[in-house]
Amino acid sequence: MLIYIHGFNSSAQSFKAGLLRSRMAALGLGNEYACPELAHRPRQAVAQLEALIMASPRAATALVGSSLGGFYATWLAEKYGLKAVLVNPAVRPYELLRDCIGPQKNLYTGAEYEFTAQHLDELRELETAAITPERYLLMVQTGDEVLDYRQAVGKYLGAKQIVIGGGDHGFSNFAGYLDTVLEFCGIGH
Repeated sequence: MLIYIHGFNSSAQSFKAGLLRSRMAALGLGNEYACPELAHRPRQAVAQLEALIMASPRAATALVGSSLGGFYATWLAEKYGLKAVLVNPAVRPYELLRDCIGPQKNLYTGAEYEFTAQHLDELRELETAAITPERYLLMVQTGDEVLDYRQAVGKYLGAKQIVIGGGDHGFSNFAGYLDTVLEFCGIGH
């Protein structure tokens, strides 16, 4: 099972989620792909993801997390011993999202909610002090306008890393890396 974990105010309808969904379907593995619409509350989002992991044969489960999804993927990979591909991951989202406290609207679903200090506390609870480098493929772009890619390079020191000059937070050339992502996750192509 390949589980894609979208980022803050994103959704299963996102660009990268769609690319992975299509590639898995083209490989005849469409039923081995999951990308849930995550709750905006971190505890609820992680509970949704844990339920998917528990329902899958763990040895065959891998994660792909983008931005905030990369933060969730790290916590889950360490807890469950899974491989994870992290695409421009948020390293300390409880600091990064401090300025987002207040009304929010999901970019894809249109859902509106109040982002609060409790959201930040729930994110802080998911901090992973140490990582197991061989579990991760880190993919970052130096032109990310939202996150400082150097934080991720430092946090995931020792992990396989692809650092691309330029680019953006959305990793708009993700399509060119689909086979690399799937190969790292142990999915044939």
